[in-house]
Amino acid sequence: MHLATTAIVLAIRPHGESGAIVRALTAEAGLMAGYVRGGRSRQLRPVLQPGNVILGDWRARTEEQLPALTTELVHSRAPMFREPLPAAAFEWATALTAASLPEGQSYPLIHSALEGLLDAIEAAPAARGWAAALVRYELLMLAELGFGLDLDRCAATGVNDDLAFVSPKSGIAVSRSGAVGYESRLLSLPRFVIAGGAAEWNDIFAGLKLTAHFLERDLLHGKAAEVLAARARLVDRLNRAVA
Repeated sequence: MHLATTAIVLAIRPHGESGAIVRALTAEAGLMAGYVRGGRSRQLRPVLQPGNVILGDWRARTEEQLPALTTELVHSRAPMFREPLPAAAFEWATALTAASLPEGQSYPLIHSALEGLLDAIEAAPAARGWAAALVRYELLMLAELGFGLDLDRCAATGVNDDLAFVSPKSGIAVSRSGAVGYESRLLSLPRFVIAGGAAEWNDIFAGLKLTAHFLERDLLHGKAAEVLAARARLVDRLNRAVA
């Protein structure tokens, strides 16, 4: 097994005295894990940061063996980790991706979207330029892994006019008229999720609440608690930034 390509670093786990198991997202082969000798050394720590782009070379004698991975830095986002809000966004986006994707399966849309999201965070640390994109990325993750929401029609009336809510059970949109009397039981559907474009902060937080429900139920159920803790830290910092 041999693969040489660029990849986005997602997660690093200590292994042995100084090594690390690194999980990174490639456009061609999807999520790839590999053992980096000296991965926790002073030389490699700045390279193996979540969100960085590396040129990776994975080699293994068999498909079942954990590949040995050598890395070369292509693009560093490490300076952004000095800023609490971008750091939290990088941490969450990469942790979500690493925890959700199976290894060795190509997800080119996810790779492209994650790259675009990380670029947007890097370009606009204040969050107004990328918070809506984060909601869209979470929705894409759900859709690509088979848990996409049905936002094309109303669950109650079957029409696609004035969709304003989502059923927390079925994930199907509900119109205002179809939701009468049941609004408190439904999740808000911000307009930007359907129509695109810019979003106000109240709509962004509604979008984050919407995706949180389905991420926790469908993608991250039973996963390590620190993955959801990363999202909680991000939402908390967004709240403080807006206040």
